Amino acid sequence: MSRHSREHQGAVRFLLDGQLVCERAVPCTMTVLEYLREIRHRTGTKEGCAEGDCGACTVVLGELAADGSRIEYRAINSCIRFLPTIDGQELLTVESLQDPDGALHPVQQAMVDCHGSQCGFCTPGFVMSLFALYLDDPHPAREQVTQALSGNLCRCTGYRPIIEAGLRMGDYPRPARWHRDAPTDPQRVAALQGLRRQEPLRLQGFFAPHTVDELAAALTDAPGAQLLAGGTDVGLWVTKQLRELPDLIYVSAVEELRQVRRDDTGIRIGAAVTLAEAWRVLAGAWSGLAQMARRFASPPIRNSGTLCGNLANGSPIGDGLPVLIALGAQIELRSGAQTRWLSLEQWYLGYQKKDLRPGEFLVSVQVPPPDPRTWVAAYKLSKRSDQDISAVALGAALRVEAGVVREVRLAFGGMAGIARRAEAAEKALTGAAWTASAAEAAALALRQDFQPLGDMRASSAYRLEAAGNLLRRLYVEHSGAGPVRVDALGPV
Repeated sequence: MSRHSREHQGAVRFLLDGQLVCERAVPCTMTVLEYLREIRHRTGTKEGCAEGDCGACTVVLGELAADGSRIEYRAINSCIRFLPTIDGQELLTVESLQDPDGALHPVQQAMVDCHGSQCGFCTPGFVMSLFALYLDDPHPAREQVTQALSGNLCRCTGYRPIIEAGLRMGDYPRPARWHRDAPTDPQRVAALQGLRRQEPLRLQGFFAPHTVDELAAALTDAPGAQLLAGGTDVGLWVTKQLRELPDLIYVSAVEELRQVRRDDTGIRIGAAVTLAEAWRVLAGAWSGLAQMARRFASPPIRNSGTLCGNLANGSPIGDGLPVLIALGAQIELRSGAQTRWLSLEQWYLGYQKKDLRPGEFLVSVQVPPPDPRTWVAAYKLSKRSDQDISAVALGAALRVEAGVVREVRLAFGGMAGIARRAEAAEKALTGAAWTASAAEAAALALRQDFQPLGDMRASSAYRLEAAGNLLRRLYVEHSGAGPVRVDALGPV
């Protein structure tokens, strides 16, 4: 190891406004938001909720693509992202956008001209979400704008002028910097290439291994350590629960775990693949998952969090679980040098209980390849259309031949202490003619499968009725019985 490498091994290194920043003396659980406001005094980035819900803290991270040829810029929530996890990346805040001559960026100018700001507290977050979209497409369609802004909340404007700003931002003169060519700018690309580490980052209480072997060895040596990926769950333990965390082992620096592999056995998604990428792949393979891919959290959350992190959390209202259980997913677990495969539905033993051995960690999830004979669908019911937790969710895989249900897998979230299959409903459908009466029988059979609890999101009675309605919707959408009109909560 060179002297230069030794000097920086224990420092978080990243670019801020194109300048190299090296930070050694910050706590490993300091959030990017805390760092910006308290250390760098960049107060444009706001704290509204400290849990990734409101978007006031939105910043943009730039990271080298896998081939090293370009930079991928994504909006993320800085309030729950720990500073060491942006090592080797480029950090952009609302203060970064103004041109050297003082001219506002087109996104900022469009917000001014469209009167997109009133109290102003949420405005920087909206600007950064639109800025990330601008780098991808300065002339987006309305649907692209509303999706990009689905993680930002405003209580003043009613959103119309902000959406208008997103639609007009490409009409302004090309800025001197941070235009659409920024992701391929040779100087920026070279600067990030220069931050690539030869040795893993080690800080007090934080280790970012580069290989799965290093990760397995680290967890064997410290089985009480906390694995960390996107931090969209673990971050809240610090910001909301004020917990003192054990040593952190960061999995998202392991390149092997950031990969998606496809072969004859199916689609294998590594433990560090973001929700955004994982759902893009899943929705590309099964078109029936497109709506769930859009409604799962928000773009800033999907850009940080990981699909396998969602599975490891094991929440009964985690939207990824029913879909993957219905698809017959298998998970890869490793402890030391030993690897085992387990059906995802068998991994969950009870509420927040999993078949996870000491020192064992989730390596990947594998989904069988798409079968053109099988209909796949995923639905969620929640109080808001975007950025909300499900009251009930359904993942379904159904194969009908000659009008008869030959195979069906139905998995529900929000109906029990774990996401699990509805075996009585499946039995009611298997071998039956695919008719409205069969769907009705399956809906009624759900009472044998679940006795759901009532809580702030839904009563027990509502959950049972809503789950039945999702089965009825599944039939209508896959029966040729005519179109179904869908609103934010489901079919009407």
